[in-house]
Amino acid sequence: MNVYDGQRIAAMLEKHDFEQTDKIEEADIIILNTCAVREKATNKVFSALGRVRRAKKPDALFGIVGCVAREAGATAFQRIPDLNFVLGPQSYHKLPEILKNPETKLLNIDLTGLEKFDELPRMEKSPAVAYIPIQEGCNHCCTYCIVPYTRGRELSRPFKEVLHDTKHAANTGAIEICFLGQNVNGYKYTDEAKGKTYRLSDLIKETAKLNNIKRIRFTSSYPTEMTDDLIDMFRTEPKLLPFLNMPIQSGSQNVLTRMNRPYTLNLYIDIVDKLKSARPDIQISSDFIVGFPGETDSDFEQTMEIAKRIKYINSYSFKYSPRPHTAAALMKDQIPESIKAERLAKLDSYLNELQRSFNESCIGKTMECLCEGPDKTGKHLVYRTPYMQQCIVNATSPNCEKQLANIRITAANKASLRGEIVD
Repeated sequence: MNVYDGQRIAAMLEKHDFEQTDKIEEADIIILNTCAVREKATNKVFSALGRVRRAKKPDALFGIVGCVAREAGATAFQRIPDLNFVLGPQSYHKLPEILKNPETKLLNIDLTGLEKFDELPRMEKSPAVAYIPIQEGCNHCCTYCIVPYTRGRELSRPFKEVLHDTKHAANTGAIEICFLGQNVNGYKYTDEAKGKTYRLSDLIKETAKLNNIKRIRFTSSYPTEMTDDLIDMFRTEPKLLPFLNMPIQSGSQNVLTRMNRPYTLNLYIDIVDKLKSARPDIQISSDFIVGFPGETDSDFEQTMEIAKRIKYINSYSFKYSPRPHTAAALMKDQIPESIKAERLAKLDSYLNELQRSFNESCIGKTMECLCEGPDKTGKHLVYRTPYMQQCIVNATSPNCEKQLANIRITAANKASLRGEIVD
């Protein structure tokens, strides 16, 4: 979501004759687009604001948008008195107001629903990968998660509007569509006039009809929303990539219950089995939280077991971080940092082994990959496989200008692949 928000903020400011720069000391306006999922991320925001304040031009405007802005509210001005604006994730379309009145302080952290999608200008040229939000907020209220507070209750965008954005992206350069939502597979919009309810599977079907679109994916999925109609899309729609992020968070039923994740391990495993039956080459990634309040050694070992059973090819794992406005922050039996760190190191070590093993299994295979552009050296091109692996290709390879190319994988490590373009 932050990538999408950043792109739309840039497009909005370009309409006001701004252009992007990566040099803080030259910028006229500096915007930190923020995430508040973990406490460490929030702390980094204010450290970064301190560095910006020291490096920027005296008259440059600066501030924060996104979830940390919503979380901090007016206290952000107390911590950094010369901030110019603090705008929540549903309010950043108000940014032009500070351009009209640069001497004022702009604070807007209202949860205004879907208003920003009507207010933001469309991008004149889409990147190869277009991120299309289909909903805002979340209703699941996991006890560790701040999203319902920072982004509000779950709202699905009108089906027609999402398709309009998708077609616009396809007509302006996109060849891959990634549908976004905190609970993306829970998308549900009822068109009262037509008497029809649309789901994510309907969006995929219509998007697949666009000739310019070659790849479709979505993130991030909630297990209980992985309905049979959506699973069947992996069987019937070749443009849908064989890769799915479906966070489990913990392998312990007791911990899942305390997290307010209302699914059983058997249900989760059954969904994975159905997905693999529908698309035998599908691979799964996940998110994990270790050290949740009350997590025992046995609970943690069950998390290790589910990782071994599913064999995730890519995962994000974190130590539990207490967040304000969440039930888990008030729970007893908080786990000491030393135990969290020990468990995270053990889980990360195994997940890294799984990722390396899968990457190495790709050596010798040829996959159609999407070019993301040159690396920092300019000597190589970065491609993305159907499984979202990074693949590095020599920039002098024949046909390297192709956005989509068949690449034979020649080498692999834990982090990335190496390959060569084949005709």
